[in-house]
Amino acid sequence: MTLNINGEKRPVTVRPSETLLGILRGKLGLTGAKPGCLNGDCGACTVMIDGKPMKSCLMLGVEAPGKKIQTVEGLNGTPIQRSFIEHFAFQCGYCTPGFIMNCQSLIDTNPNAPDEIIEEWLKSNICRCTGYEEIEKAIKSVLRDK
Repeated sequence: MTLNINGEKRPVTVRPSETLLGILRGKLGLTGAKPGCLNGDCGACTVMIDGKPMKSCLMLGVEAPGKKIQTVEGLNGTPIQRSFIEHFAFQCGYCTPGFIMNCQSLIDTNPNAPDEIIEEWLKSNICRCTGYEEIEKAIKSVLRDK
């Protein structure tokens, strides 16, 4: 099958039971999405599917053809990535790609998001190393600059 990943057509052979996360990491070398809980709770594996955040550990690869998949590798140099660096919105960095993907989707779909919506969106990702204050500052700085 062929997947549309970061605007590029990528042919790949998969088993029906393989998750999109496994395909991205193991077959396509896109290791930005991280395996965390592998049951959809932590958000470390978040990618965007047709512009919406999706936990790639919950999606089978066979569901992905015909969809536009964006990974953190496809966000190279975006304002949200720079803002995460400027606001020290990470410690170990393991959860950071998932947060960045979720934040980018919020920026794209709700550029005038009020604080309550931002807080709600951030609840779908878990960070065990740092508080969410820096992450919230990073997303707000990008949203307020739009």
